[in-house]
Amino acid sequence: MNTPQHLFILTGASRGMGLGMAEQLVDAGHTLITISRRTSDALQARAQAAGCALTQWPMDLADGAAAAARLAAWLRLHAPDAFASATLINNAGVIAAIGPLRDADAADLANALRVGLEAPMQLTAAFLGATRAWTGPRKVLNISSGLGRRAMASQAGYCAAKAGMDHFTRCVALDEAGQPGGARVCSLAPGVIDTDMQVQLRGADAAAFPDRGNFERLKSGGQLSSPAGAAQRVLAWLARPDFGAEPVADVRDA
Repeated sequence: MNTPQHLFILTGASRGMGLGMAEQLVDAGHTLITISRRTSDALQARAQAAGCALTQWPMDLADGAAAAARLAAWLRLHAPDAFASATLINNAGVIAAIGPLRDADAADLANALRVGLEAPMQLTAAFLGATRAWTGPRKVLNISSGLGRRAMASQAGYCAAKAGMDHFTRCVALDEAGQPGGARVCSLAPGVIDTDMQVQLRGADAAAFPDRGNFERLKSGGQLSSPAGAAQRVLAWLARPDFGAEPVADVRDA
């Protein structure tokens, strides 16, 4: 008889820390579903070599309702004891054009909020609803940011999305605390990571982005974590026995 696998659903797995998490999850042999705009042949080959069941869904999370519906339908195909545990990791996020809110393009701002806040809420709802009767532990890990807890000029869209992520996680923690076998949830800031998002911030117009110099100093001072290293720390936090004890946390507090 086969031992039940641990199931992970991960958004934003095509690059950066998301790709680092995907690689480490397949190396560990877990069952993994990724939801990203692009699929990866290299990740598929890596999963095959590790004997990992990997399914990649190429979807744009600006349409979070479609992704949530697909996830709920897939989860409902499985018996409550099909997996030893189930975990949703909402990692995907985008930065709208950097500049004061007064100069924001409405469509660009809407896209950032849909990917960064609306889709995580929709996916979390779908995941928790479809797995309500599952017997194994369930977790939701939302990848937040220090900018969800500290305001920054020219970053209203990103800061608002991450602040909203933190707060909806607090609400879900209260919801689940009253349920038998309720899911454990956490909105986790992963620290500063050397990703394309950092390149975008360092390359912004200094006149429109007063904090550009701070991001340049993080890079020049060697204070940025590698995507793989950040992924390792985030997954270690997810594996903690007290995961979810604090619904909003920072990996640097470990």
